[in-house]
Amino acid sequence: MQLAGEEPETLNAILITHEHSDHVNGVAVTARKLGIPVYFTEGTHQAWARWIAPRKQMTYAQWMEQMRLQAAAREAEADANHESEANEDDLIGPSDGGQLSHPFRKERGMDGAPACQDSETGSVLEIAAAAESADEPAKKKDPAALPAVEYFKAGEPFDLGDIRVNPFTIPHDAADPVGFVFEAEGVRMAFATDLGYVPPNVKAQLTNLDLLLLEANHDLEMLRDGPYPWAVKQRVLSRVGHLSNEAAASFLEKDYDGHAAHIILAHLSESNNLPELAQVAAEGALSARASLLANRLLLASQHDPLSSLYF
Repeated sequence: MQLAGEEPETLNAILITHEHSDHVNGVAVTARKLGIPVYFTEGTHQAWARWIAPRKQMTYAQWMEQMRLQAAAREAEADANHESEANEDDLIGPSDGGQLSHPFRKERGMDGAPACQDSETGSVLEIAAAAESADEPAKKKDPAALPAVEYFKAGEPFDLGDIRVNPFTIPHDAADPVGFVFEAEGVRMAFATDLGYVPPNVKAQLTNLDLLLLEANHDLEMLRDGPYPWAVKQRVLSRVGHLSNEAAASFLEKDYDGHAAHIILAHLSESNNLPELAQVAAEGALSARASLLANRLLLASQHDPLSSLYF
């Protein structure tokens, strides 16, 4: 925003498309710093909260020690419960002055509270506390805390100030992913990235636009020959993955209505694509719609904002 000459402090809200890390890293810190609400679908918010929650990690030796403590606590507790059910006359005799004549004796700690003590394993309460301490992560500030959370649903438009927001469902491997159409002052813009293909409901949304931001994530050959593990390549290529240059070009050639003044290709992979390849594919698809007033093709960069001169 600063590179584009805008100040983050002017933001009124943050809208989240889905919970994958490249779309939500830093959202909580940003929202808290600026004191602004974050808009999610309910499913995305829940998935994000699970993802951002701290995960306790331990070595195998630590895990074995935790299991030992828990087993000792259970065994000692079972022994204590068994003895408490015994006849009181069998537990208390005249020789001990009314004290328990058993390895478990009622004692008083320094604070006067009773404790149940075993000569070998130690206090049942101490063992239980140790097991609980080993099992629970240290309490920290909730990383998922936000100034405010607002829910929306795909297919149900809502307003943010003078901007009309129309969220629509997209096919992607996330909890409840969406794209957006924004309308304000007679201008209509669509944001559609992170979709494995362009289904009918998305095609219906990407019409009568002034600006279309569309994913052109990867070149098929670069992805197949690239550095990703095969499982990740399969995910990207799937119908809940990402649009290739070829898939984006196919949409622009066969299903796009040609109305937009500008088309922005976005979400280009740095490992599996080249801007030149995405541009050539899209230009070929738009060749029949060449115009000085419409279908101007732009490519979004991961590191630099588009110049306002284009618009």
